[in-house]
Amino acid sequence: MSEIRVSPDQLRGLLARILGGAGMSAANAEIIAGRIVAAERDGAHSHGLIRLAGYLSSLKSGWVDGRATPAVEDAAPGLAAVDARNGFAQIALAAGTEPLLAKARANGIAALLIRNSHHFCALWPDVEPIAEAGFVAFAFVNARSRVMPWGGTRKLFGTNPMAFACPRRAGPPMVWDQASSIRAQGDVLLAAKRGETLPPGIGFDAEGRPTTDPGAVIAGGAIAPFGGHKGSSIALMVELMAAALTGGRFGFEDAAAAFPGAQTSNAGEAIIAIDPRRVAGDAFLDRAETLMRQLVEDGDARLPGDRRYAHRRDAMANGIPIARTDYDELRAQAG
Repeated sequence: MSEIRVSPDQLRGLLARILGGAGMSAANAEIIAGRIVAAERDGAHSHGLIRLAGYLSSLKSGWVDGRATPAVEDAAPGLAAVDARNGFAQIALAAGTEPLLAKARANGIAALLIRNSHHFCALWPDVEPIAEAGFVAFAFVNARSRVMPWGGTRKLFGTNPMAFACPRRAGPPMVWDQASSIRAQGDVLLAAKRGETLPPGIGFDAEGRPTTDPGAVIAGGAIAPFGGHKGSSIALMVELMAAALTGGRFGFEDAAAAFPGAQTSNAGEAIIAIDPRRVAGDAFLDRAETLMRQLVEDGDARLPGDRRYAHRRDAMANGIPIARTDYDELRAQAG
């Protein structure tokens, strides 16, 4: 299969036109297109272009409002809340980031709680800009039920990712983003698209039987939590942080089945920002570097996010690699 290189700006323009044609407002389409491009640019293919079809089918189904304008609420001195109004979480986050950072600067710590939102992207782009502004950041997102709790017999939790970002004295933040399931839903989608099987211990079919067929997992099956009972406990925590605390839906309350073609989840997101300068000043950055240097110097160890940043540098210099057939299809969709 031949491959071409496309600049991030060129790809974002194509995707914004496609999303706009599916009913999104121009401003919202730019934000979501940018998130898809960021994942593809950084080599996170499970959350890149493969997600476009899910966005389009969810918009077409009427399940999500691509023109939603979020409402920001000043809930407390250290707390902001956003009603995404059935729109995408990234639009709500764009509206709530400045209030979050202003509160974190004033109080040393603040939280942003987003409800009635659809999160269908990678989670690390939500916290990386917060760390770039000098804050330590956490994010929690729940989703429709796809994960069988440890010792359970049916899917109950979402893949429920969480992300962490730490500023650094020089260079980009240290960021990690991981699902509480043993595999992200996007990885299962990729395996199905490529005609691959899953390793044993990853998934279950609709009857709760272990399976290596990604299609069976997608068609009413479930994914296992990572680390057995430990991942199951983390998924429970994320469900409480992102749904109960924000006022969002739990994964098992998802109503997407009433909208044929809907793939996104109407759920919630919680983000915490901490200003380390209020306690340690610049000493925090020095201490963080001491730890990270020890990790990097330990043989083959690397920092979380290093691989993404390497992909990013290559893509910014040489363009994002895309199969020519996929690029031609995007151009046709964009008109």
